[in-house]
Amino acid sequence: KGETEMQMLLKGGNIFDGERFHNGDILISDGVIVSISPNISISDFNGRIIDCGRFFIVPSFADIHVHLREPGFSHKGTVKSETAAAAAGGYTHVCAMPNLNPAPDSKENLEKELEIIKRDALIEVLPYGTLTKGSRGETLSDMEEMSPYVFGYSDDGKGVQSEEMIIKAMKKAKELRKPISAHCEVDALLTGGSIHDGEWARKRGLKGISSESEWKMIERDLKHALEIGCRYNVCHISTKESVALIREAKKKGKNITSETAPHYLCFSEDDLREEGRFKMNPPLRSKEDKEALIEGFIDGTIDYLATDHAPHSDEEKSKGFESPFGVVGLETAFATVYTALVRSGKMKLETLIERMAVSPKKFLRRSYKIEEGAIADLAIIDLEREWEINGKNFLSAASATPFEKTKVFGSIEYTIYNGRIVWERKLTQN
Repeated sequence: KGETEMQMLLKGGNIFDGERFHNGDILISDGVIVSISPNISISDFNGRIIDCGRFFIVPSFADIHVHLREPGFSHKGTVKSETAAAAAGGYTHVCAMPNLNPAPDSKENLEKELEIIKRDALIEVLPYGTLTKGSRGETLSDMEEMSPYVFGYSDDGKGVQSEEMIIKAMKKAKELRKPISAHCEVDALLTGGSIHDGEWARKRGLKGISSESEWKMIERDLKHALEIGCRYNVCHISTKESVALIREAKKKGKNITSETAPHYLCFSEDDLREEGRFKMNPPLRSKEDKEALIEGFIDGTIDYLATDHAPHSDEEKSKGFESPFGVVGLETAFATVYTALVRSGKMKLETLIERMAVSPKKFLRRSYKIEEGAIADLAIIDLEREWEINGKNFLSAASATPFEKTKVFGSIEYTIYNGRIVWERKLTQN
């Protein structure tokens, strides 16, 4: 479970205070930040000292959309392997999606997942319960019964097709004061495609996934979410229309939020290769979509960077576009977006920390400030270190990433959760 340090001193790092960076030392004792000061004396200190001279100290990251695969699919990944991957990526809080077996649609079915989390998780895991029984969209899950044990509700991987059903679910979620995270996809508009219905697919005579299949359901759901007033988060948006719809909805209601993933900010259909590591749902869209997502990510229309980390076995992902949907992303999220957007001058580092740590932790109602008296949940980053992404080096059980062989800057040197080091980059790694 990581080292239990009674005391730890972080010397001379660039500390993020919520708005900007300043130099200083951080003293941690029994899991809590007890002092932040320009120069803490170490003459009588007998705990662990970490020289942070050239590092940046930020609140640890939170990802509101990951797949941990247990129970039911441990050949793809486990709570143990995927929370280790999360810690290596600077994360101390993740929300686990409910496409599991058994589906967490009742307290009884949820118990198996809770048991595994309690036993194996290296960081905090907050599970989602399903919105409907078996995520089939036909009857509501036991939302009330599960309420004390889940963070929110989602039928992730499937859109709720029935308008009547989503309205019922929104009313119930509001009553329970829990958010809905919605995978928005209209089944009637799907043609069995595996990539974006765009230029790349047309040139090769391949079936595509239309943008409309995503934004049409977002349009429907936003209307009801605003009327009902429930907390509603749109999962992994990928189209320019989705950004525009959410931007308008946010002017009308404060409970609307959205997320996108690193691959949608860094790639478009132009970067596709016919390999399993480029098959994800939603797919990589057009250049215009990518630019709209970047703009929405920078201006705050998109609240959260969420990886949609979805491990599959190497064998499953070896089948090109016949592979299952999903790629892994926890260990590369910071470095890829930092390199693509911050180092290129498109956005500030502070904004990226906001989208990866501050905003998602507010959503989770967790501590997000580095201040005296706060729990020590921190990521320590070397922004100057360049490395090459290699899926074979991941702590995740899976290795399929569209970023394979990409050179990036920014490595997570330490991840501290509750004052304990849960990740420390050894010289042999990456």
